[in-house]
Amino acid sequence: MSAATRKAKSQQVTRNSGPRYVGIASWYGRQHQGRRMANGKRFDRRRLTAACWWFPLGTVIRVVNLENGKSVVVTITDRGPNHRLNRVLDLSEAAAEQLDYVGRGLTRVFIFPVVMLETEQAELDVHWTQPPSNEASGVYERGQSEQPKE
Repeated sequence: MSAATRKAKSQQVTRNSGPRYVGIASWYGRQHQGRRMANGKRFDRRRLTAACWWFPLGTVIRVVNLENGKSVVVTITDRGPNHRLNRVLDLSEAAAEQLDYVGRGLTRVFIFPVVMLETEQAELDVHWTQPPSNEASGVYERGQSEQPKE
């Protein structure tokens, strides 16, 4: 094997590793209903879930159908599709319905992770909202201890 061939193969491996953001998505439904997924739960074709090798389980992603512009937010709950199929994602039947490609079986998609922020209410400390009294706070009053420099 020549050095050029080895270099080409190593570049191909590098190029294909990591998350892909554009590719072909398929869907699965009734034939997998009730089977255990990689996250240990049972598959429900009516939930908005997906199988993907490129994102960690539990990752929330947005999937945009590049054929019609429709999008859906799903959670990665399983691994797949089969690497030999050259697909980036398997969606549940419910997600495929929202993207309007159930009849075709495959569609081109753009996928990206959704940043989830959880907020919580902060407690309000009364001491921060009321001005301090002059006696207890040691308020500096100009002229008592320092004269302005001219």
